[in-house]
Amino acid sequence: MAIDPSTEAVNPASTDLDLLSSLELVRCMNAADAEVHRAVAAEAEQIALAIDRIAARLAAGGRLIYLGAGTSGRLAVLDAAECPPTFSSSPGQVLGLIAGGDSALRESVEDAEDSGDAAQQDLVACKLSAADALCGIAASGSTAYVLAAIAFARQREALTIGLSCNVDSPLSRAVDLPISPVVGPEILAGSTRLKAGTACKMVLNMLSTGVMVRLGKVYGNRMVDLQARNSKLRERSLRMIVDLTGLDSIAAGKVLHSADGEVKTALVCVHKGVEPAEARRMLLAAHGRVREVLGT
Repeated sequence: MAIDPSTEAVNPASTDLDLLSSLELVRCMNAADAEVHRAVAAEAEQIALAIDRIAARLAAGGRLIYLGAGTSGRLAVLDAAECPPTFSSSPGQVLGLIAGGDSALRESVEDAEDSGDAAQQDLVACKLSAADALCGIAASGSTAYVLAAIAFARQREALTIGLSCNVDSPLSRAVDLPISPVVGPEILAGSTRLKAGTACKMVLNMLSTGVMVRLGKVYGNRMVDLQARNSKLRERSLRMIVDLTGLDSIAAGKVLHSADGEVKTALVCVHKGVEPAEARRMLLAAHGRVREVLGT
């Protein structure tokens, strides 16, 4: 397979990287990272389209499945893992798969990315269906594990999205919706955990956050569907009730307690003057959207 000229190319700005002082090295990396924001911004329309199409699938009962190898796989698992505590997404609604399985999260399993059979087995194991959206992540856009997964997903008629950092890559050509933030050569040639990894993390942040906003998991810019399972998150929940209702902390705490810690339910209780059971009924009728229940 031909070496990709973008993700594998030598960066002329860092050819003397081993001769730089630590401060010069930091400034070199920082200057390179500035290119990432522009690359992601150039894909804004594609990212927005992906958000809308993924949200439609999830609203209809489907799932978002991220899949990748190496750094891309670790980013996939990380973003998926953050969804339940941040947005109270249902178990399995957002999944992250990494080539080589969970052990590859901590130890490199370099040859796992070459196994197309493993990709199909992983998707069969998670029961991929036409209702789902699969986002394959590969900085080069040519990882065999990811390409095989996309081919299998298309056979199953799932929505396919490809996140890569090269123009017109095999992955981009294989999917329904390509997202390609082209960050250029890394300062450490071929080390796509750097700019490419940062770009992919930024896009995944946008995808998961945007989808959850579309699904009514956010009110204003507050994560009103969080799972308050530690003291920090319990305090955040209390602050939200205080800020969004005008109650003092004692009264807000009582309402939040009566709502079993559910911020959405507590907000509706206060603003609509109803008991938690009725607040939950109203939220259910509005598909969980606080804005729809409370208005502007």
